[in-house]
Amino acid sequence: MCNIETIWNRILVHEGEQFETISGLPFTYEIAGNIFLPDRANQNIPRSEFEKAIAVGLPIDGPGEISDLVRGSAYIWAVLHDRRIRQAEW
Repeated sequence: MCNIETIWNRILVHEGEQFETISGLPFTYEIAGNIFLPDRANQNIPRSEFEKAIAVGLPIDGPGEISDLVRGSAYIWAVLHDRRIRQAEW
């Protein structure tokens, strides 16, 4: 299993590219330091929220599985389960 450093670096590389939520809504994101900023929502999602989701264990069945644990669960789930980020590792 990848650690947060590896996963966060992959997230950085794909900044500005289009991703999709589980329901198919497209979004892009920017990274400002350790903050993930999705364009579809006025949310600042800290890297620590991704760490919490990863600690649950990947793969995660859907964003509902982590919605009580993290802010921005739809975006976190979508990014962590995109082929560019998971690279067939989970």
